Amino acid sequence: MTTSFSRRLIISLLVIAVFPFIALSQVKGTPPQDRFAKLDTMRVHYQNYGEGKEAIVFIHGWSCSLKYWKANIPAFVSQSRVIAIDLPGHGESDKPQVTYSMDLFARAIDAVLQDAGVERVMLVGHSMGTPVIRQFYRKYPNKTLALVIVDGNLRPFGNPEQMKQFLDPLRGPNYKEQAERMIGFIAQSVKDKNDLEEIRATMMSTPQHVMVGAFDAMMDETIWKQDKINAPTLAVMAKQPQWNAEYEKFVRDLVPGVDFQVWEGVSHFLMMDEPQKFNDTVLAFLRKNKLIKN
Repeated sequence: MTTSFSRRLIISLLVIAVFPFIALSQVKGTPPQDRFAKLDTMRVHYQNYGEGKEAIVFIHGWSCSLKYWKANIPAFVSQSRVIAIDLPGHGESDKPQVTYSMDLFARAIDAVLQDAGVERVMLVGHSMGTPVIRQFYRKYPNKTLALVIVDGNLRPFGNPEQMKQFLDPLRGPNYKEQAERMIGFIAQSVKDKNDLEEIRATMMSTPQHVMVGAFDAMMDETIWKQDKINAPTLAVMAKQPQWNAEYEKFVRDLVPGVDFQVWEGVSHFLMMDEPQKFNDTVLAFLRKNKLIKN
C-alpha cells in the first residue's frame, strides 16, 4: 500500500480532537444535560442543550467522542436545540463486544432522538460520521431535515485489498503501533502540535474491538450504494488530492443541489482549525434552507 494512499485514507478516517479537551459543561450559555438512551442492551451517551422537537445533532467519527465539537456547539445553542452523541463503543457510551455497523450507529442516533423527544434533525457528521448520517437518512428520511458533511467520504476509501492491508495490523496484538502510525501520518496537518499527546491519548482510549469493528463497518460495500440524497446538504472539505474535480462531480450527481465547498489552509479537522468560519458557514446554510431562525 502506497504512502500517498495511506495518508489519504488516514486523513479521511481519523476523527481526533486537536485542541486540549475541556468539559462541554464549561461552555457559556445553556448548560448541557448528560443523558443515556437505551439501545438493545447498551447505553448510548449524549449531551443535550435546550428543548424542542427539532435539533442539530453532532456525530463524531472513528475513535473519538462528542467532545471534539466543543469549539462549535456554543454557536448553535442560541439558534436551536443541540445534541451531541457518543456513538456506541466511543466516549462514555457502552462498549460491548458486538458487531459495529453503520446500521447500529444509525439506530443509536434514533434511540437518542426517541429518548430526547426529538422528531426531526439536522445532522452534522465528521469523517466516519458522514456514512453514519447517510445511513440514518436511508433508514429515517422523514426524520432528516438536512445533512452537513465535514471532510467525509460518500464512496469507498479504496479497493478491498487496500483496505484489508490497512486494517489487518489493527487486528493483531500490536494494534497500538498501527494506531500510533496513523497519528504520525496526519501530524503535519494539525495546526497545534502541542496537542498531539492529547490526541494520542484520546485515540488510544478506544478499545481495540471498537477500532476494528468500526473500521470493518466502513468496508461494508452496501453502505456505499449510490442512492440519491435529496435532503438539503452542505459538504465542507479540506483541500486535498482526493477531493478533486471528479469527486466533486460524483457528489453533485449523487446529491442534487449540494453546497460543496473546499477550504484551503485547514486540516482534516477544519471545524477545529477554523471554528468561527465553520460555525458561520453551517449557520448560513441552515438559515438559507429556513431550518433555523434568521
